[in-house]
Amino acid sequence: MELVLTNARIVSMEAGNEGYQPSQPKTIVIKDGRIDAITDQTVDTSDSFVVDCTGKLVTPGLIDAHTHLVFEGNRANEFEMRLQGVPYQTIAAQGGGILSTVNATRKASIDQLVETALPRLDGLLQSGVTSIEVKSGYGLTLEDEIKMLKAAKELEQHRRVKITTTLLAAHALPPEYKDRPDDYIEHICQEIIPLVAEQELATSVDVFCESIGFNLEQTEKVFRCAIEHGLKVKGHTEQLSNLGGTELTARYNGLSADHIEYLDEQGVKALAQSGTVAMLLPGAFYFLRETQKPPVDLLRQHRIPMALATDINPGTSPFADLTLMMNMGCTLFGLTPEESLRGVTCHAAKALGYGESRGQITTGFDADIAIWNIDHPADLSYQVGVPRLYARIVDGAICND
Repeated sequence: MELVLTNARIVSMEAGNEGYQPSQPKTIVIKDGRIDAITDQTVDTSDSFVVDCTGKLVTPGLIDAHTHLVFEGNRANEFEMRLQGVPYQTIAAQGGGILSTVNATRKASIDQLVETALPRLDGLLQSGVTSIEVKSGYGLTLEDEIKMLKAAKELEQHRRVKITTTLLAAHALPPEYKDRPDDYIEHICQEIIPLVAEQELATSVDVFCESIGFNLEQTEKVFRCAIEHGLKVKGHTEQLSNLGGTELTARYNGLSADHIEYLDEQGVKALAQSGTVAMLLPGAFYFLRETQKPPVDLLRQHRIPMALATDINPGTSPFADLTLMMNMGCTLFGLTPEESLRGVTCHAAKALGYGESRGQITTGFDADIAIWNIDHPADLSYQVGVPRLYARIVDGAICND
């Protein structure tokens, strides 16, 4: 049955200033999971399911384009220890840090990973999210990375949401490969990427290119292998230092370069030439109490699309609310409310490779929509903690979550 939304004040997020301005009440006709028509004329609704939006604000469904949603374990005790002055190195030496999450994730079954991810997923859905990228990276073995990716895909069987999966085996050096990072990169390229590509468990490959992660040569080796196997690339780059990872990501036409607090103008120009999206992650910046901000003014000058995401993970960004990231993007990084909304709609869609089908309310696009009890889109960046979502629509189906 056709779905028809009447009296909808649409914030389309199409290019240009008008894309952010609420329209006069219009009707949206949805067929076969896509937006079939947008009109201010009367339409025949005799064979349709009609939702009267009564002047509510209607935006594209929000897109969280960088998450580590699937993991096992809890690191609240480490958070408390750090606030009491215990150095991270001491916590790691006692079995904490990322390897504690790796150990817990390795012990968990797919069903357990799904069960513990669902409450976090529900938090994102309640903030209007319809599409989510989920990375692996807490398994660090062939078996456990595949297990994480399968668990991520399984989430679609429990909630109406679109999941895009990314292989992040090059997240950290597993204990089995201590002091042997080149051997681990070889394992990723020879064993993990080919099987993930063969089983279609991910559409892209990510690398943590950083002084405490993997160097440029190792990152490039993973990128080359990913592309050889038909996968796209993304990069965790310039979060803690400027190694040139963003330029490398751009050279390989990466979907996005993520974090980028230490990015310089040379790196920004590389993004401009490649069309790679700049992914801003204010949750990690806030939680780690960082002071080096991403170069937002440079990104604006070079017209780089800026996306925003939660980066939800157990160690550095334990936040399951994308509108909170919109607020942080404005208050911490100086984005405008329009930039923050574009960052979780049209620009986030581009960062996942879906810029031509998601992230806008446009004829022919996927019918992924959020309906809000608000008057102006700036409210999504302004207010946190007050329920505002009226309904989510995914592929033309109204969700009851």
